Parts: sequence; structure tokens; C-alpha cells
Amino acid sequence: MLKVKFFIPFVLIFMWAAQISAQNQSFLSLYKDQLPYFQELITGGQYGEAPVNYEGNPYFQVRTFDEGKLSINEIQYTGVQLLYDEHLDELVTFHPVYRQKILIKPEKVEEFQLEGGYIFRRFEREDSYVHHENGFYQVIKDGEIKVLIKHYKTLDPVKEVGKYTHVFNEDKEYFYWFDGDFEVIRKKKQAIKSLGLNKKEIKKHLKDKGLYFALEKEKYILELARFRENKQEEFKGFFE
Repeated sequence: MLKVKFFIPFVLIFMWAAQISAQNQSFLSLYKDQLPYFQELITGGQYGEAPVNYEGNPYFQVRTFDEGKLSINEIQYTGVQLLYDEHLDELVTFHPVYRQKILIKPEKVEEFQLEGGYIFRRFEREDSYVHHENGFYQVIKDGEIKVLIKHYKTLDPVKEVGKYTHVFNEDKEYFYWFDGDFEVIRKKKQAIKSLGLNKKEIKKHLKDKGLYFALEKEKYILELARFRENKQEEFKGFFE
């Protein structure tokens, strides 16, 4: 996979953007030269900030830009300024010349990685899962049976009269993914059954590891997937 480095420090970007029009145009030309697929990053339109009377923010982890990695059309860009809006399920970057937050067209994004090693990938699905939106899921296990997290934030009205009219509330759901199929995991029994595992066998295995669904849901779900992949029997799909 081809890798393109965003190598110009943003200090220089701001200095150059403050110069006369001709210099701005020269900088933009240079910027485009360094990014052969520059247009791929800015075709999503300008990003609109949440109103100041909304409590919280719509972003994943942090509300400020971090350097991340972005895969578009099998091209990997590194050092990209990225924000992930969980509420809109949108990926946001920063236009260095116009100093604006710009949406990255979601259908062009294959995968992105945020600071801290958080990997998100875009998936297609045929069902009507309400929080699917643009299809960005965090990948926490990337094997034959993938383990995914769908992060989302709802915008809810505030009951009390005051400074804020609405508040962002964060939630998430876990999924197993295999060969294009999603299996949402909300209960321990469901997780075990979906992978076709023997309840007594897996109970002993997880007890020996000190894992309990109610206490460490994510680790429990991950271990079930690993356990199933290590079995000799071929996995052909989820069990109902």
C-alpha cells in the first residue's frame, strides 16, 4: 500500500496562509503536489460545529485534532489531522489554507487510525441496525471472526431549564463479524451460542482465566472469539 506523509508542520502552514494571495496559491500548489489525491480529502463539505448550548461534545475520546492515519482508495496517508464525530458517524479533517474543519466523504474511507492505536473500518451491512449510519466500527480483533465496537452518541433534550438545551450521551455495542454477517452481543448466553460453543467447556476455560461477562465484557467477548478460532472445527457462520 502506498503511503503519503503529511510532512509540512502546521506552524509553517499558518505562517504561509497569512501571506499575500500569490504566496497562498503557491502553497496550495505545493500542498497538492505532495498529495496526489488531495481532492479525496476535501469533497465532504464544511463541518458544522455543535451549538454552544449543547452539553458535552460529539467526538470520540478527544475534541481536538490528533495525528492519525487514513486509507482511501488503497492509499495510506499518515500524519493526518483527524477527529471522529460519533454522533454523525463522520470523519473530520482540517483544511490548512482556509482553516476550516472539513468532512471526509465517508464512502471513500476504507479505514482510519486515531492516536492511541484506535482502528476504525467502514463496513457494509444489509440489515436496518439503527446506529449503523456511515458504517464506521472500531476493530478490536481482526481475524476470521472479527470483534467490532459501534461507538455512538445520542443527542437528548435537557429536562431542566438552564444553560444547556441538549446533551450528548455516549454508548457502544459489541459485534462479532464473519463473512459479511454481524452478530450483536448483548448477553453472555447469546455470545456463547452465536459461536456454537459448548457452555460447560467454555465456562471452565473462562473461569480458569478469571473472566466474567458482567465484570469484563470486552475481554470476555474477545476470548470467546479467540477460543472458537483455535478449535479444529471449521467455523461456517453464526448459530441462531
